[in-house]
Amino acid sequence: MSALVFRNVDVAPGDPVSDWPLEAIQTALERGGLEHWRRLADAIRLEPWGPVARRLEEVLSYSRPYGVANALGRAISRVRSAAEAAERNAVAAEIDRLVRASGLSRADFALRVGTSASRLSTYVTGKVTPSAALMVRMRSVANGDQRRR
Repeated sequence: MSALVFRNVDVAPGDPVSDWPLEAIQTALERGGLEHWRRLADAIRLEPWGPVARRLEEVLSYSRPYGVANALGRAISRVRSAAEAAERNAVAAEIDRLVRASGLSRADFALRVGTSASRLSTYVTGKVTPSAALMVRMRSVANGDQRRR
C-alpha cells in the first residue's frame, strides 16, 4: 500500500489533523488507512464540536467512503452523546450545590426561582436542563442576592 499523499493543500498527512482542510480530510477518508482514521477519531474525542469534527461532518455530507464513513459518523454521535451526558451531570451537580448553599428547602428554593419543586427535582437529577436565565436566578438565590428574591 502506498503512503497517503495530500495534493493541492499546504499540509502533509503527518501534520496535526487540526491543520487539515476539508480536502485533506476527504483524502484521508477515501485513501488513508486506520492510522489516519484513528487520528481523526482522537481529535473528535478531544473536541466533539470542534473544527475537526465540523469539517469531518461536512465531508461526510457529500463523501461516504465505504466502512469508514459510517464508523466515523457513529464515533461523532457517541462522543457527543457522552459529552452531553457529562454536561447534564455537571449542571445537575451545580444545581444541587446551589440548593444546599442557599440553606433553603428544595420547595422554598424552587418557589424563589420561579419553578415547582417537581421541576427542580428534574433539574437536580439531570433529567431536564434548565435555561441559562434560570441558572442565573438559581445562583442569585444561592448567593442570597436580595434583589432576586
